[in-house]
Amino acid sequence: MAQSLELLLIQFLMPDNDARRQAEDQIKRLAKDPQVVPALVQHLRTAKTPNVRQLAAVLLRKKITGHWAKLAPQVKQLVKQSLIESITMEHSPPVRRASANVVSIVAKYAVPAGEWPDLLPFLFQCSQSPQEDHREVALILFSSLTETIGSTFRPHFAELQALLLKCLQDETSNRVRVAALKAVGSFLEFTNDGAEVVKFREFIPSILNVSRQCLAAGEEDVAIIAFEIFDELIESPAPLLGDSVKSIVQFSLEVSSSQNLESNTRHQAIQIISWLAKYKANSLKKQKLVTSILQVMCPLLAESSNDDEDDDLAPDRAAAEVIDTMALNLSKHVFPLVLEFASVSSQNANPKFREASVTALGVVSEGCAELMKDKLEPVLQIVLGALRDPEQMVRGAASFALGQFAEHLQPEIISHYASVLPCILNALEDISDEVKEKSYYALAAFCEDMGMEILPFLDPLMGKLLAALQNSSRNLQETCMSAIGSVAAAAEQAFIPYAERVLELMKVFMVLTNDEDLRARARATELVGIVAMSVGRTRIEPILPAFVEAAISGFGLEFSELREYTHGFFSNVAEIMDDGFVKYLPHVVPLAFSSCNLDDGSAVDIDESDDENINGFGEVSSDDEAHDEPRVRNISIRTGVLDEKAAATQALGLFAQHTKSAFAPYLEESLKILERHSGYFHEDVRLQAIISLKHILTAAHAIFQCQNDGSMKAREVLDMVMNIYIKTMTEDDDKEVVANACMSVADIIKDYGYMALEPYMSLVVDATLTLLREESTCQQLENGSDLDDEDDTEHDEILMDAVSDLLPAFAKSMGSHFAPIFAKLFEPLMKFAKASRPPQDRTMVVACLAEVAQDMGDPISGYVDRLMPLVLKELASSSATNRRNAAFCAGELAKNGGEPALKYYNDILRGLYPLFGESEPDDAVRDNAAGAVARMIMVHPQSIPLNQVLPVFLRVLPLKEDHEESMAVYNCVSMLVLSSNPQILSHVPELVNVFAQVLLSPAETSEVKAQVGGAFSHLFSLYGQEMQPILSNLPPAHANALATFVPKS
Repeated sequence: MAQSLELLLIQFLMPDNDARRQAEDQIKRLAKDPQVVPALVQHLRTAKTPNVRQLAAVLLRKKITGHWAKLAPQVKQLVKQSLIESITMEHSPPVRRASANVVSIVAKYAVPAGEWPDLLPFLFQCSQSPQEDHREVALILFSSLTETIGSTFRPHFAELQALLLKCLQDETSNRVRVAALKAVGSFLEFTNDGAEVVKFREFIPSILNVSRQCLAAGEEDVAIIAFEIFDELIESPAPLLGDSVKSIVQFSLEVSSSQNLESNTRHQAIQIISWLAKYKANSLKKQKLVTSILQVMCPLLAESSNDDEDDDLAPDRAAAEVIDTMALNLSKHVFPLVLEFASVSSQNANPKFREASVTALGVVSEGCAELMKDKLEPVLQIVLGALRDPEQMVRGAASFALGQFAEHLQPEIISHYASVLPCILNALEDISDEVKEKSYYALAAFCEDMGMEILPFLDPLMGKLLAALQNSSRNLQETCMSAIGSVAAAAEQAFIPYAERVLELMKVFMVLTNDEDLRARARATELVGIVAMSVGRTRIEPILPAFVEAAISGFGLEFSELREYTHGFFSNVAEIMDDGFVKYLPHVVPLAFSSCNLDDGSAVDIDESDDENINGFGEVSSDDEAHDEPRVRNISIRTGVLDEKAAATQALGLFAQHTKSAFAPYLEESLKILERHSGYFHEDVRLQAIISLKHILTAAHAIFQCQNDGSMKAREVLDMVMNIYIKTMTEDDDKEVVANACMSVADIIKDYGYMALEPYMSLVVDATLTLLREESTCQQLENGSDLDDEDDTEHDEILMDAVSDLLPAFAKSMGSHFAPIFAKLFEPLMKFAKASRPPQDRTMVVACLAEVAQDMGDPISGYVDRLMPLVLKELASSSATNRRNAAFCAGELAKNGGEPALKYYNDILRGLYPLFGESEPDDAVRDNAAGAVARMIMVHPQSIPLNQVLPVFLRVLPLKEDHEESMAVYNCVSMLVLSSNPQILSHVPELVNVFAQVLLSPAETSEVKAQVGGAFSHLFSLYGQEMQPILSNLPPAHANALATFVPKS
């Protein structure tokens, strides 16, 4: 065989394709015989040309797995001996590397079986050899062996690390340093032990050194390995201390800003900064690196990318990602620098810098939202100026930034509608389609939350949008539909005059079937649902069947985005139609089930080395392929399927919520899906499952209440739902998912009462305690060592506001029995009230305590001395929300705090007094201050100097905004009137005026009006005809409202 094989190997390397094909067929036939192994080994050692020797090694690697077990011990020995000789004596580097690859495969089987005990000693000896080639090949083998027999190295780890460090610092050979760098990369990928990873920290200076040398020599592909190593180090839980972070950042910034390097190299460097911002934000802050990073990243936004460059690798895009991540994790350090960059760059003669200035502001608007809201004037000045820029790219970036602001700077951004909307309307007329498209996006985001403020703009807006919808490219039509949806959602009933025209146009889109039109069809389907929500059931019901039919037919078109938007459409229709949706359930629920049960379609890219593709011989199949585990370089998910699943999961919940007992045939399957999806790998699907479970519980309750064994079945469903929620609260790693679990638990407690929840109460309380202590999975930073300084934390609005809603829910359902549980939760809650915490944390605590005091009652008195200093301080806060909550809390503590609260009355009155004056800009704050005074008067009237307090108190009535305070305020006024209190009776004209306004107010309840009417009736019985002049001075509507309560003589 050996002789014929040699001829075939030579023939295979010929340029003649036919000869090659014949050789390949014959080699495949011969390769089925185990004797091919010694024959190939012989050619590996004796063939005259390096090409043939290399080819013999490549074939050996591919075929040895299938034959190894069948080989006689002496042949195995020959193979091992020949491979060692090839590695140490071969002159050709490609042949040496190919032989090393065979060693890697043979070792996979021979070492664990104890058949190659001298391999490791040989490699250690080789790595110390004076010959450069030997040292290099030993390191190459260490690299490849980590993938096949990595566990064998465990006992020798310390030796290996010392060896690698020595080779990284090898001053005589660049090749050895590079091989050592690659070996470090392989070892780090294999190592999971934190203590072992820590030891690699001392390698960082040497790694940087080798990487810099590689860059200088133009070996960028090798230099990139440094970034892969840093990636592993950053993501490991072990801390990356001090100077090493500084040197990694400095190197990454040098590479990021070197325009002469390949895009991929620069992208890897920028990515490292992004990972550091995500996983080691605190280190960046402590090392004072934020400024130097932004000084490089912000100008990168202005770098032009080559037209042939992959967009994902473009430096400007990668820099934007870094700035976004830094804004999310280090907002207070990032925003001032970005605003300064934007202000200066907005005046730059280079349009790329003007574009970068608004891009930077758009990118940080999510992470720096709270800081940006305080600087909206200067920020908008830059962006609205850019919207008028002569350059299209600048106008496009400005439109994008406005869309981001509209999304993230609510509600403050809406108050600027008078300056923003006209600019967006102008931009809709832009000559550039790109600017138009981004302007529709901005318009859609901006209008969504405008509510009635949109009415003055409705006509010009709809005129432009309807015209654009009929005369634009498909792309523009899609974003235009999105904008119309936002306008409809804001305008509600005021949209009726435009609804018919829009729906007629949508019919045209909802029958499109060409692939390139399906995205537009999806948008149209969504828009019909939104318009239906705006105009209401009565108008939409008669014309709905045709749209539902069109939506269902779209399901057969195999376009995930269309199915996603169709589920959203059905969800909206269920909400409008309520019980009228029952007839559609048999048609739409199976569609939701099919989307929920779709295959996830995870796409995995495998990184296979192509070293062995010698002249195309990579096609020869390898016996080892069935056993080999190639390295997975990255996992990409088909997000279309995820979005579709999330929409279908949401739809099931809404169908159940609105059809209640009629949902019975689908309950069991829905519960199975939601249970499965509550543990799904992607948070968007988990989130919808968590929200939908509560709606399914409502439906189950309705279904089972009329069945004999219903209460047992209902309990089973409650059991499943509560167990999922409790597990989610502590174990899910996504804050929004956990927040929704908390809100659902709070709602269930309110809906079903304490008795129904009693079996789960101790687990719910434990989970709440874990969240308040910030010890749940979603609150763990990605590394234990990088915990934030307490004085630099930011308010966790998504999660902690939801957690703090649980305590009032407990108090409401348990009353004074909540006291022992509250005692457990009190200290962890008060941690958020420290002076070092952000103002939003403190007001969250104060609001929570106020509601607990309201419902727990007397036991709150034991906490008054701890709480009152905090509440009094918050009354003077610069934030209106803080002042409002503090006023409410002061009133509840006074009402239920008993004797301990009494000594604070004068302090409370002093703190509340400024909130009644002209200097208080917020009506809701004033209303809550009035509520607090009312509660104090009700509990201890004798402790209040009514002659001084009442004139101030009555001056702010009637209440303007927070009508939840009405009951307390008008109850107090009525009590004083009905008891004929002389202090209040000196204010009869003011009282009559207030009573009349309350009786006419659409915001007040009939209960409040009855109370006020009773008080007026008492006044009339006291003063009779003396009231006539007061009444005649009132507007007729006011006098008529009061006349109803004049006692019949």
